Amino acid sequence: MRTRLEHANLAVRDVDAMLSFLQTAFPDFRIRGEGKTGQGGRWIHIGSDETYVAVNEAPDTPAEEWVPYGGKPGTNHLGYVVEDVDALRARMLGAGYRDSTIPNSHPHRKRVYFYDREGNDWEFVQYLSDNVAERNDYVWPDTT
Repeated sequence: MRTRLEHANLAVRDVDAMLSFLQTAFPDFRIRGEGKTGQGGRWIHIGSDETYVAVNEAPDTPAEEWVPYGGKPGTNHLGYVVEDVDALRARMLGAGYRDSTIPNSHPHRKRVYFYDREGNDWEFVQYLSDNVAERNDYVWPDTT
C-alpha cells in the first residue's frame, strides 16, 4: 500500500462558508457525512471516496487571526492536484474568492492559490507532464 493523505481536519467559524468554498473548488466532492459533536458543534466530511476534508465548527474565536506565511508555526496552505487549474481559477473568481497566486511560472505545472472566507490559503496544481522528474523539478526561474 502506498502512503497518501486521506483527509485534513479543519476547525472553522463558518461551516457553510467552508462548504461553499470546497464545493466551488471541487465540484466532484460530495458530503460523505455530517452531524453534531459531543459539544453540539456541527461537523461535515466533504470529498470523494478516496479523500475528504473534515470541517468542524469552532466555538471559540482565536486570540489573533492566523496569517499564512506570517512566520508563526501552523499550516500555510493545503495543496490539491486538479485537472484544469484555469477552469478552477475561473470558478473561484466568479464566486468572489480572493486570488493569492504567487508568481510560479514552470514548464511542467501550473499553480493557483486562493483564500477561503476565513483567510486560509489553498493551493491548486495542474501537472503538465507525466514524467515524475519534470513534475518534481524544484528549480525554476521565478524563485524571487
